[in-house]
Amino acid sequence: MEEFKKNLDESLTEAENMAGQQFPHVGICLSGTGIQIHSNKGMIAIPSNEITQDDVNRVLDMAQNGITLTNQTVLKIIPESFSVDLEHHVKSPVGMSAKKLEVTAHIFTVPTAALNNVRKGFKDVGIDVVDVFPSLLTSPEAVLSRRQKELGVVCVDIGSSCTGLAVYEEGVLRHACIIPVGGEYVTSDIALGVRVSVDIAEKLKTDYVDLTFCDQPKAKDEDIVLSRIDKKETETVSKLYLSQIAQARYKEILSLVNSELKHLGRDGMLPEGAVFVGGGSKARNLIDLAKSELRLPCTIGFPEDQEFVTGTSVSDPGFASAVGALLLSQRS
Repeated sequence: MEEFKKNLDESLTEAENMAGQQFPHVGICLSGTGIQIHSNKGMIAIPSNEITQDDVNRVLDMAQNGITLTNQTVLKIIPESFSVDLEHHVKSPVGMSAKKLEVTAHIFTVPTAALNNVRKGFKDVGIDVVDVFPSLLTSPEAVLSRRQKELGVVCVDIGSSCTGLAVYEEGVLRHACIIPVGGEYVTSDIALGVRVSVDIAEKLKTDYVDLTFCDQPKAKDEDIVLSRIDKKETETVSKLYLSQIAQARYKEILSLVNSELKHLGRDGMLPEGAVFVGGGSKARNLIDLAKSELRLPCTIGFPEDQEFVTGTSVSDPGFASAVGALLLSQRS
């Protein structure tokens, strides 16, 4: 906890120096395998025969009924669609006449203890947390257009410990999940396969891995001298072997992504394809590998620079989650 607060304080100081002002409160985004996504329905009667925003809020609260929330805190409830009497797939029911309102919603929860510790860390360094977003919602907000969400797209956020998946169709969130494999698994595989430290393995991953190198018949293999990374190392490692290790793990991640799409009946069936974000999306030639494995159009998602971000560019897939959190905070 003390190390978390120390790192948090240093990051906040750096951010305040860059912005030239202090931050009394912040909105944050969370990721990780602790986040759970529940899909459920809620239904209420409309006493006034005209649906108001209060009615929408009530039916979203009703969607939590029947879900086990022991030791869990609800972060967000995202409606997928509403039903008004006998009319289904309504996106915005406010103002419509009805006797009954029903919703299908996605409920995002996080372990209460983990959330409390995060809030306490911010409070101890003098910052108030005003909102918390799951990165499953923030990353797509930063890189997906309205058109992409309408036509059908999946946002794949390859983080360090896990990979987040968010599928959109007809402008709404259809499915979201966490895959418990991320970029640090690639680093660990390299560390074990090459018999080097995790720090050296991370450097090898970012500087030398090419995910399609082992599929190029005319590619000329080369030995990577490890002493260039760490003077204590005396060995060399084949670029081909290194790429084979990384490709195997990325193929596993893409296979798990495809399994989720297959479960939805959307494997190879999303017109706008897959948009990759997160630090793990920076692997060289990931897009070529993803196109082959997913049978979809694939691109890297770059957040656009925003007027409210000063002193640096945020056009980096690793910043997607943070930029999305800022955008959602402005709208809430």
